[in-house]
Amino acid sequence: MEGERILVTGGAGFIGSNLANRLVPNNDVIVVDDCSLGTADNLSPDVEFHDRSVLDDALPTDVDVVFHLAALSSYAMHETDPRRGVRVNVEGFVNVVEQARRDGCDAVVYASSSSVYGTRTDPAAEATTVSANTGYEASKLARERYGEYFSAHYDMSIAGLRLFSVYQGYGGAETHKGRYANVIAQFAADIADDRPPVVYGDGTQTRDFTHVSDAVRAIELAGAHRLDGVYNVGTGDHHSFNEIVDLLNETLGTDVAPEYVANPIPGSIYVHDTRADASKIGAATGWEAEIDIEAGIEAVCEPY
Repeated sequence: MEGERILVTGGAGFIGSNLANRLVPNNDVIVVDDCSLGTADNLSPDVEFHDRSVLDDALPTDVDVVFHLAALSSYAMHETDPRRGVRVNVEGFVNVVEQARRDGCDAVVYASSSSVYGTRTDPAAEATTVSANTGYEASKLARERYGEYFSAHYDMSIAGLRLFSVYQGYGGAETHKGRYANVIAQFAADIADDRPPVVYGDGTQTRDFTHVSDAVRAIELAGAHRLDGVYNVGTGDHHSFNEIVDLLNETLGTDVAPEYVANPIPGSIYVHDTRADASKIGAATGWEAEIDIEAGIEAVCEPY
């Protein structure tokens, strides 16, 4: 993207700051973030930063494109305070998109989640049946339904990206997420400090781990192409937690065994396996993942 005026909500957080910093050399980038899951320190000084909530009035939505990444981004966050989860993830989404629409912006890209597919060992395409077994998943599906409404009723381009297990490691902007960070970041920090990484169950659960650089490239392309509808963003591969521990040990030159504990999340709602079919966004934009798990793990471990 080039020469556009862009708003990134949640732009001081993990994925948002990576996106804002990628876009700012060639665009006028504004970030709105209440710093509950991020920090302005993540941002280039060329980014215009507003310490505000997506629930506020009079947001800086007089832009060409909105990238709406602000969210309570995990099951645990929603279970702690379900009403806040709904306000931030659903009301905040509607508030931002409506203000943008009134200011003349007709293009929005927002974060949905791969969790809506439940457990899938085969690559899940966008037409796969989805469900809401948790408050977090319900909030993301509510965004998708409101996205359909704004697209149909107001002829806006509204693209929801179902992101698959995005990671970077504590050497990057993911640091601020702490215990809510991707397991790769948590496991790497533990192993590097000679602590056993805590693994739920037997470690055979799998994720389609997607490096943040691939994720933000997909987000940018969705905005540049003014996509509409729902799109997967993932590698198409999946790896078990046990594999990740082994790769981290190999890369760090360590031999730290994991600690297996009972899964505190009920088995009826725990997503055991994820894997993306990202051919739809590939066909629309030419995007494909470039960072395989070995290269991603090397990048995560480099600061250690």
